Amino acid sequence: MANAWFETVAEAQRRAKRRLPPSVYGALVAGSERGRTLFDNEEAFGEIGFAPHVAGLSAERDLSTTVMGQPVSLPVIISPTGVQAVHPDGEIAVARAAAARGTAMGLSSFASKPVEAVVAANPQTFFQMYWSGTKDQMLARLERARAAGAVGVIVTLDWSFSNGRDWGSPAIPEKIDVPTAFRFAPEILRRPRWLMQFLRARRLPDLSVPNLAGSKDERGPSFFGAYGEWMQTALPTWGDVAWLREEWGGPFMLKGVTRIDDAKRAVDAGVTAISVSNHGGNNLDSTPASIRMLPPIAAAVGNQIEVVLDGGVRRGSDVVKALALGARAVMIGRAYLWGLAANGQAGVENVLDILRGGIDSAVLGLGRASVHDLGPDDVLLPSGFTRSAGNLSERHPAMAEPASDKSATSGRSAGRRRAGSSRR
Repeated sequence: MANAWFETVAEAQRRAKRRLPPSVYGALVAGSERGRTLFDNEEAFGEIGFAPHVAGLSAERDLSTTVMGQPVSLPVIISPTGVQAVHPDGEIAVARAAAARGTAMGLSSFASKPVEAVVAANPQTFFQMYWSGTKDQMLARLERARAAGAVGVIVTLDWSFSNGRDWGSPAIPEKIDVPTAFRFAPEILRRPRWLMQFLRARRLPDLSVPNLAGSKDERGPSFFGAYGEWMQTALPTWGDVAWLREEWGGPFMLKGVTRIDDAKRAVDAGVTAISVSNHGGNNLDSTPASIRMLPPIAAAVGNQIEVVLDGGVRRGSDVVKALALGARAVMIGRAYLWGLAANGQAGVENVLDILRGGIDSAVLGLGRASVHDLGPDDVLLPSGFTRSAGNLSERHPAMAEPASDKSATSGRSAGRRRAGSSRR
């Protein structure tokens, strides 16, 4: 299509909103409670300024880097997101797009496509897991990912629960059947292009999660079945993190770090990388933007492990700001989902091209020859921009002693019964 190309991620979002049923779009864009964290993730980047040069600029720029041992052509990798009902090809289209643009794929254990098919589409696939189920189940999932060829593991611990959203939590059905189809028909019929994509593919959106099945030949539980398993699983300890890292034995990222003390414990647990992340605003609302928490965490552990940033990236200049403040790379979630909704695999490639162009432009203006040359001197931070927690040497005098971690061995509260958002 002549008009299929879009110039910005914002335009991809506008097209996704026009194409997707409101419930599907609502699951992508909203954060928990009032959305303070969701909005701060994006807005905080706008507070950071650049300090460009005007002469002596580099005619050639190297945008490549490595993440957990995987060479990537730009410092942007795909963050795992669950149940991609925005397009019938889902994670396979995303994986192919990432491979076509020379970067790595993060695949959620709550994904709609099996790990075997996604690794076939992109051999640079990191398999993401929650701390969910028994240890034997977790080991079986690790082994399935290993057998499929996954090159690393991402363990997501930055998801507690969402008590809903001030603008209303989207309705997520247990399964797509005839009664469900009738219930959602009014909004789906207003989005005929989305419906036709699935009809041409001869399937309806599948809300099962195949990567929690025992094998690639089994059908996985529903999203809510997987959520229920997570709800009943005892919460992990740092010893559990070290155990899972040891059992995997390869590149291992811990996602969801927002505190210096947690970052240091992750180092002690032997992880390869951490993701400074607040679950895209879908965890505890009022957690500061990821970019605000990045500099102190990178300063504390960046010389020991890889630090990546996840949250609010919409432009190539956002990527460059994160790298200047200590990240090795960034992960994107909503941005590529909007591209997928707007134009399938080509739309995801379009998003990655937009980010690459913005990165190259910013690196040029800053007078750098490589993304590895970026540093704090390239950006201007307003007073009080950063947020730091967990630096025990600077504990606030009003803070009480930490509570007992006795509850760490108990299951989740029975009151947390509602998913309320797409999980990342």
